[in-house]
Amino acid sequence: MSSPMTPGFAEPVLGAQSSFRAMLHALSHPGRIVALPDVPQAPAPLGPAMAALALALCDADTPLWHDGGAAVADWLRFHTGAPLAPAHAARFLAATSAPPALAGLALGSDEAPQDGATLLLQVSALEAAAGWSLSGPGIETTTALRVSGAPLGFVAERAALGALFPRGLDIMLCAGRHIVGLPRTTIIREER
Repeated sequence: MSSPMTPGFAEPVLGAQSSFRAMLHALSHPGRIVALPDVPQAPAPLGPAMAALALALCDADTPLWHDGGAAVADWLRFHTGAPLAPAHAARFLAATSAPPALAGLALGSDEAPQDGATLLLQVSALEAAAGWSLSGPGIETTTALRVSGAPLGFVAERAALGALFPRGLDIMLCAGRHIVGLPRTTIIREER
């Protein structure tokens, strides 16, 4: 017997709009931790922030990849209508654990860099503290960010995509009700 379907946003339009605005704010200020004002209750292992962004971004025209299992697939299909796709063909990816190899994802082209995928990556915690040093557009000098639960080798794998610019992918880190935007233009250095 399957468990009952959990609801999406209490107010679907307002919830999606506020989550989208929060995501744009996070991408405009890379490394800044942004709290989402409204989050849905989603089946595990999908966290609240990732669930909110998925509801705000995905619809019947946006191929989606996720690693959340059958309950998450049912929930996402019910609330978004997004077709499930293999990682290389997905417009949005919701990784609750280690994501697929970044170089194998849709990275756009020189003529259409906007066709690069957006990766929603769930991590354990986000803190405005030493760990990663971020620089690039949207950051005056540098921003410190401590990310707990990022996959091993993630920073180096992401850095390897820098040579492909303007191709690449944008990344949203999700932890609890909080998000951090990492546009493809952001440079990450691990502090020791």
